[in-house]
Amino acid sequence: MTQDRPIALLGGRVVTIDQEPLEDGAVLLRDGRVEAVGGRADVAVPEDAEVVDCTGGWLLPGLVDAHVHLGVWEEGEGWAGQDTNEMTDPVMAAARAIDAINPREQGFDDALMGGITTVNVNPGSGNPIGGQAVALKTYGRYVDEMVLRNPSGVKSALGENPKRVYGEQNKTPATRLGVALVLRKAFAAARSYRARVEAADAPVDTDLVGDILVRVLEREIPWRQHCHRADDIATALRLADEFGYRLVLDHGTESYLLADLLAEKGVPVLYGPLIVSRSKVEVRERSLRAPGILDRAGVEVSIITDHPVVPIEYLITQAALAVREGMDRDAALRAVTINPARVLGVDDRVGSITPGKDADVVLWSGDPLALSSRVLRTYLDGVEVYAFDEGTGTGGVRPR
Repeated sequence: MTQDRPIALLGGRVVTIDQEPLEDGAVLLRDGRVEAVGGRADVAVPEDAEVVDCTGGWLLPGLVDAHVHLGVWEEGEGWAGQDTNEMTDPVMAAARAIDAINPREQGFDDALMGGITTVNVNPGSGNPIGGQAVALKTYGRYVDEMVLRNPSGVKSALGENPKRVYGEQNKTPATRLGVALVLRKAFAAARSYRARVEAADAPVDTDLVGDILVRVLEREIPWRQHCHRADDIATALRLADEFGYRLVLDHGTESYLLADLLAEKGVPVLYGPLIVSRSKVEVRERSLRAPGILDRAGVEVSIITDHPVVPIEYLITQAALAVREGMDRDAALRAVTINPARVLGVDDRVGSITPGKDADVVLWSGDPLALSSRVLRTYLDGVEVYAFDEGTGTGGVRPR
């Protein structure tokens, strides 16, 4: 997917994320990259460029949702489209989300309509170790051409979900202490596997689980820890201290109760979903104020939808509600752009409008944190993949 001509986006308010906003700005896209950013008078527009008048609009980087089940938990498909959890064994570290993603699921179009150009697709939380996540662009014909980073993390779950799944089977783990035991045993086995490989004079039989957990132990891949309650968060911190891996908290419903500790340890939190009911005991304390509390404490916080729990196009709506409840608006925009990009290890390519980065840019009709604003155009790798016609009130995604 390439754009033959440069594209000059002129006249809008440019919110680059990593610099001060530019009024009457200009963004030049060429060969899939951001070539230049500045005031309209400061950016040279090539003669062959396609010029887009953005007057009155806002230009932002494509949004990033670091926790979704897009393509593995397909909406409206029932059991046929449910590939989120392989709940036949508590340790599924070798299972890979990329092998189950359907890039033609409707949710990918919804993402582009909502200005989201990068997502992280996770396995589910039915297992103590659910498998490998993958960071993707949200447009493509087949999943391999959409990949930004694979694996982008290994999904693990503490608390209610694995307890329920395996407790109902009368198998370990049926309790919180059992879940922690499964994780300790898996990492202890991975340490032993690493020692055998390092000491061997000849190749050691491949252990797919051991291979991926060794990469976690060596801090090459982050450990994506699903947890809600503060006591489960404390267990997540205890295990990370014990084994030395890079911890990321997914959901973190009660993380604001431990915000100072998380800031001290430098543990990022992917908070959400925010606009859901209190559907189970663990999420009774979820709060729209939490992202702001975490940010003010110095925690690197991102906002997530957990799509399809919250439809992905409402990512920015959740950020707006967090601002309403006290979060700094610039922090809220970072929470859906550069912060999640950094967690995924793809901030060298996405998360801000910066020369040299991927040309993932979204034109909004106005302030994206205002519920009356909508996405007018979504550019991914410098190609317009979504456009809304204000005259007819309809929009469409470029055919794949």
